[in-house]
Amino acid sequence: MINPAFWHNRRVLVTGHTGFMGGWLTLWLAHLGAKVTGYALPPPSQPSLFEVARVGEGIDHVIGNLSELERLQKLVLETQPEVVFHLAAQPLVRHSYAAPVETYASNVMGTLHVLEAIRHAGCVQAAVLVTTDKCYENKGWHWGYREVDPLGGHDPYSSSKAAAELLIGSYRHSYFTLHKGETQPPRIASVRVGNIIGGGDWASDRLVPDIMRAFARGESVLIRNPTMTRPWQHVLDPLRGYLMLVERLFDPGSGRTFAEAWNFGPEDNDAKPVAWIVEQLVNRWGPGASWTLDRREHVHEANFLKLDSSKAKARLRWFPTWRLDLALSHTLEWYRHHGEQADMRTVCMEQIALYQEMSRYHDHA
Repeated sequence: MINPAFWHNRRVLVTGHTGFMGGWLTLWLAHLGAKVTGYALPPPSQPSLFEVARVGEGIDHVIGNLSELERLQKLVLETQPEVVFHLAAQPLVRHSYAAPVETYASNVMGTLHVLEAIRHAGCVQAAVLVTTDKCYENKGWHWGYREVDPLGGHDPYSSSKAAAELLIGSYRHSYFTLHKGETQPPRIASVRVGNIIGGGDWASDRLVPDIMRAFARGESVLIRNPTMTRPWQHVLDPLRGYLMLVERLFDPGSGRTFAEAWNFGPEDNDAKPVAWIVEQLVNRWGPGASWTLDRREHVHEANFLKLDSSKAKARLRWFPTWRLDLALSHTLEWYRHHGEQADMRTVCMEQIALYQEMSRYHDHA
């Protein structure tokens, strides 16, 4: 369960707040009363969650590149965050084939610069650095990958995230371990999540945004790999895990034991083939919605992937709250509201409040 009192007036830095997941996290932190500084490139799409939900309202919004180490370090020293969430990344598999240098620079060197800024700041007490479920060496298993399984990656995106995980582990052991006579170092955790869905995602080459764009135009959506199975989850589920994890990292006694890697994935039966997701959205959208198989040749993507979140369930008491059926319903509802020109910041805050209430009931069940 999230403790709102913990977050009230808490100084928090979010990298990547102009993106989809970072935008939702920033809105949630604002809802909890945190003092947020966001550092990121301009919004990655047009439209974007950042713009339509006015994510920058009430926060210290800074446009910058993680390649600018000195600027990042200066920002951290000026704002003195107690908590860092690192979400800035090049997040797309297919784009990583076209832009490998950009992908490694963002996902590896960007992570390195965040760790360096934390190391020298002296103010950060806990940090959560986001990687991906694709950081594991994919063996095509029909069971979930655990945090102790080998890292790897066939494509530039996946391997860049595996490299980021190795980097985080190295910094944790080299610089963030308590030595006799020293002050308590920052507690650093990495998190790995499944295929995130939710309102406000307009990235290219992502399933739900591609579907929503096609439906809005009255076109049939082209689907590359209908048999691929992925662990689908609403964006608020893993974000709740991040918030719970930070609260545990702050514990003066046991916090250090939570400074490690964590999976936050959906329940096993919410890992579904792409075709299942498409059919669900076609049926829920109504007349005019359809899909067509894209028969062109495509770059390699793993066919099957699941996460084992047993550790988060056992040690954090974190469980997915919005199962896939609800996740799809709330996602579709969001895009319908956007099409009706509703106040999307209000829609987001209402979904966050509803989710919090449901997760509170879920935790006590």
